[in-house]
Amino acid sequence: MPPQGPGATSGPVTPEIVGPIEAGAALDGEGEVEGEHVTRPTKLIRIASMVRALLDEARRAPLDDAGRRSLREIHERSIEALEGILSDDLKQELAEVALPFTSETPSESELRIAQAQLVGWLEGLFHGIQATLFTQQVQAQRQFEDMRQRRVIEPGQNPERPPGAYL
Repeated sequence: MPPQGPGATSGPVTPEIVGPIEAGAALDGEGEVEGEHVTRPTKLIRIASMVRALLDEARRAPLDDAGRRSLREIHERSIEALEGILSDDLKQELAEVALPFTSETPSESELRIAQAQLVGWLEGLFHGIQATLFTQQVQAQRQFEDMRQRRVIEPGQNPERPPGAYL
């Protein structure tokens, strides 16, 4: 069982993509999805793409006060939207990484740092998802191979002569 409590982690983030809950996610006794997961992966990808584009735009051109306020608001809305599709574990991790702005109109460097931090966290989340999917695929292949080998060689059977071979 993974460590419990605020800030407790057992290693790298390896979230699952859950999509609609009926897609086979692990449910606890109360019908809630447990573990790290993303409920709407397409929304996650859209938000991540937008955040990356905003970071690129903030790097390209200097922003006036109105532009910095707007970018701050978009950044905060992006985090709120992400919180709506993440498991409690991932929400907590995001809250620890994405610190709130200290002023109504942050500086360009504060905005760039906040955006880069969010993009980096999202990329780490994607890498965790990819690693989880790869691991699940390898496990499924092993299980399939084990089942195939058990079917061919059952106890008391001659492995050189498969069942049903008469010649």
